[in-house]
Amino acid sequence: MSDAPYHPPVKRSIQIERHKTSISLEPLFWDMLKDAAAREGAAINALVARIDAERIRSETPPGLASAIRVWLVTNSP
Repeated sequence: MSDAPYHPPVKRSIQIERHKTSISLEPLFWDMLKDAAAREGAAINALVARIDAERIRSETPPGLASAIRVWLVTNSP
């Protein structure tokens, strides 16, 4: 995990089904996302695509970065 949990968000490019987008997450969440993808044997892009599909089906879809944070907290080991 990151040595500085109170670090501002870091923007990274992600490709979801051939569509490029940028996501801003704090380093702690990028670390958690990387670990979750490794646990599932999936690429980060594939995991983000799955989270994106789940959030779109939500009655009140949050933004993608928020959905990733919520998914990580509710799916952490």
